Amino acid sequence: MEYRNYLKRSPTNCSDGKDRDAVDNEGNVLPTLVYVAREKRPQYHHNFKAGAMNALIRVSSVISNSPIILNVDCDLYSNNSDAIRDALCFFLDEEMGHKIAFVQHPQNYTNIAKNNMYGNSFNVLNQVELRGFDGVGGPLYIGTGCFHRREILCGRRFTNDYKEVWDRGMKEKRELSIYQTEEKAKSSTTCTYEHNTQWGNEIAVKYGFPVEDVITGLAIHCRGWKSVCNNPPRAAFMGVGPTTLAQTILQHKRWSEGNFSIFLSKYCPFIFGNGSISLQHQMAYSVYGLWAPNSLPTLYYAVIPSLGLLRGTPLFPEIMSPWIMPFIYVAIAKNVYSAYEALFYGETLRGWWNGQRMWMVRRTTSYLYGTIDTVRKLLGLSEMGFAVSPKVSDEEESKRCEQGVMEFGASSPEYVIIATVAWLNLACLVGGLCKILTSGEASRGFFLQVVLCGLLVIINVPVYEAMFIRKDGGSMPFSVTLVSTGFVMLALSVPLF
Repeated sequence: MEYRNYLKRSPTNCSDGKDRDAVDNEGNVLPTLVYVAREKRPQYHHNFKAGAMNALIRVSSVISNSPIILNVDCDLYSNNSDAIRDALCFFLDEEMGHKIAFVQHPQNYTNIAKNNMYGNSFNVLNQVELRGFDGVGGPLYIGTGCFHRREILCGRRFTNDYKEVWDRGMKEKRELSIYQTEEKAKSSTTCTYEHNTQWGNEIAVKYGFPVEDVITGLAIHCRGWKSVCNNPPRAAFMGVGPTTLAQTILQHKRWSEGNFSIFLSKYCPFIFGNGSISLQHQMAYSVYGLWAPNSLPTLYYAVIPSLGLLRGTPLFPEIMSPWIMPFIYVAIAKNVYSAYEALFYGETLRGWWNGQRMWMVRRTTSYLYGTIDTVRKLLGLSEMGFAVSPKVSDEEESKRCEQGVMEFGASSPEYVIIATVAWLNLACLVGGLCKILTSGEASRGFFLQVVLCGLLVIINVPVYEAMFIRKDGGSMPFSVTLVSTGFVMLALSVPLF
């Protein structure tokens, strides 16, 4: 059992819960500091982060009942003293303020290397995608860096005549002594408090999904409220991002699995949001809901065209055929525009290239496992879990991250997939080109397959270095290289065409 709940008691027993001896440099009384840890027992599900959030909502309602709640992760810190004032400006706006449920700030990291080796800067997502949500109803709730109206977070529906009562409940709070406040707060954190209530369902942060923030924000939007993305030039909050490949893969696995679980549930934006939010807003949510299944076409394009090249089976139109133009147009337009976006919003060209590599790595590992785990849960073969992404690296790992060297170091199924795809494309490119040159066959029917396979080989250069050249602690384990070689030999021996 875990039960820790501390309130700093005032020696003067002030009824407002403040210690008159604790003052700042100007003599102003500082507020009471409260630390809360929930009661936990094995026989009661604590609902992970969502359960902790709901416990904090109840405790804060006992202590202050402030109409505005700020939610930040434990590894974030305030980086802009104007953030609170800016959020209040949105809530108090005379024309739109009564429609705003929450103000979401993008997630920014302080420890991202210059060339963004693991694609975790999120510059394009923050500057383009979240802002784009503003045009269709507001950004999704991302679980941190967010200012909420308390009563809207707790289930209130939108009405045109809504007005926030800013001093509600304060008189009652002032009448309680600090000891009464402490006991009342403790009772709200017991593991049985939520039994036979709507907490986690109709009230506060929703339960049942690894990304409780997204489903909570969707429910708020479906009740008629709007949200706002606020991304000031000086970031409001800064945190710590993943600095190894393993950390990045784990984080994106949880995100993709949680969003896909929502998409396949009754909370699918096209079902739950039908008639409540616009079609554009439903589609915007679905972009993230379909992260996980996008692993399947990506895996196909990373494997099948290369095998076709090796075995002499053309899969695309010939270079002189007019039907090849859509393929070339999509490939060029997509990459040129994504490079422009990345460079425009502060990335380096190498950082963009690293992002393309991580785009493929995430889809063939994190999103693939997210798809598999979601399907297993739907079939009742596993239960929902909540994998916390570690953000701590040792000195050598941090040094390699700063130098732009990919970190492997340990055996894992995800690394086997990465090594297998890289090894397979190298073997197919070499074997396919040798076959074309020695047989004298026209190569124009294999132009796109050669280009695609060649790009995959180039993008996987850091993987080849980790497998065959590097000898440091972050190199690919020999066991992973051995297993991936076995899978490649098996793939080459199976007659797929």
